[in-house]
Amino acid sequence: MRRGAPPSRWFAETEIEIQFYDLDPMQIVWHGNYVKYLEVARCALLDQIAYNYNQMKDSGYAWPVIDMNLRYIGSAVFGQRIKLRAEIVEYEHRLKIDYLISDAASGKRLTRASTSQVAVDIATGEMCFVSPAILFEKLGVTPS
Repeated sequence: MRRGAPPSRWFAETEIEIQFYDLDPMQIVWHGNYVKYLEVARCALLDQIAYNYNQMKDSGYAWPVIDMNLRYIGSAVFGQRIKLRAEIVEYEHRLKIDYLISDAASGKRLTRASTSQVAVDIATGEMCFVSPAILFEKLGVTPS
């Protein structure tokens, strides 16, 4: 969540346990695996608004990630339970999601991230400069 911004109604949280295969030689989670954790959180969020990847495809749109930013604050280790939070913060021209990965027990922040996705009309392959009506419908808002 952005500092000073009111909490969003479009968020999801889930927890996972760090597995051995996600570790690097230093016995901490390899930095590239955090992208996988974002995907877990994003899928939980999209399921919650009833617009997951299959539903996107069925509606005639693909939503590729066009931008991703990660800031590593602390390291996750084998066996640790982490909380993954994803929140929609923009939706009119792109789908921007902010993420927070934290230690499930203490709440200590481990990683902050964001992704941006844009709608692409599957039939034409063209990028949409305004999010399609189906997204507004799923979010329960009126396009401006």
